[in-house]
Amino acid sequence: MYDLEGLATFAAVMESRSLTLSARRLGVAKSTLSRRIAHLEAELGQPLLRRQANRLLPTEAGALFLEHAREMLRLAEQSRLALDDLRAEVHGELVIKVHPVLARGWMAQQAERFLDRHPRARVELRLLQTPPNAPDLNAVHLWVGETNECGLRQDTLGRLRRGVYAHPDYLLRRGTPHHPRDLEYHAWLDLLGDAERGLVLSHPDESDHPLTPVGSRLRVDQPVLHADAIVRGQGIGLIPHWMAQRRQRHHPGTLVQCLVGWEAPPLPITLLYAYGHQPRKVGALLEQLRHNAPTAWRDHRPEKVENPFCS
Repeated sequence: MYDLEGLATFAAVMESRSLTLSARRLGVAKSTLSRRIAHLEAELGQPLLRRQANRLLPTEAGALFLEHAREMLRLAEQSRLALDDLRAEVHGELVIKVHPVLARGWMAQQAERFLDRHPRARVELRLLQTPPNAPDLNAVHLWVGETNECGLRQDTLGRLRRGVYAHPDYLLRRGTPHHPRDLEYHAWLDLLGDAERGLVLSHPDESDHPLTPVGSRLRVDQPVLHADAIVRGQGIGLIPHWMAQRRQRHHPGTLVQCLVGWEAPPLPITLLYAYGHQPRKVGALLEQLRHNAPTAWRDHRPEKVENPFCS
């Protein structure tokens, strides 16, 4: 039976391609990591790593063994969690820092479900205005958008596809755009300077088109406020299809999709949490969030929001 520390070390080094970075993440000395990998290579009878410039790359044997190592670690973790369930309840406080897009709806529901399943647990929900930029070992983070290396483990739950939306009354007043170039004649509602950062709209049957609408008269820094302004007929803007479909179910007829088929780059949804062994409460929360991630977050085409104004 292979030593689990050796397997975890090998998987961590393959993820970072650096002994220094892996040692920092795991909180151990580089010499300890080198010793663990050397012991694992001795057990297997062949080298697993090779150095190229400043990076560590797998040998042919290392690439083959990596998936087996990850599977053994996954099975070991499942076994540990199962034993934890037998001997202890989930209890104590959990801090969850979440992006505003997910805070009011999905994450609030997941927090309530978690508390229902674990009566001795407590949850503190906090809004996350910017992605974490340093290790925070006392919280689980859920971010929508791009992230940087911050010393936390990062797992992608899915992606939010985005399209152009407006209220039907706005389209009756101002007309319907049929191509992204038509947006220069519309009142664009910007979220956190999206358009100014040089967004590009893509279409499966057309050439990519830079999004260059006239400067926004109304700019907001909260996705909910942004969608509210569009629903009130103040202009036209980008909304994740998942959010638009949820609004349509609760408030039919308040949003219609324009420029059907044209989309902005999707936004990744990322779980960020500490490396290493997780407390039982954190493991239970992460498992729940992964299990309950909506299918709409996966990489497939969104449902079409039918409307009589856009084509």
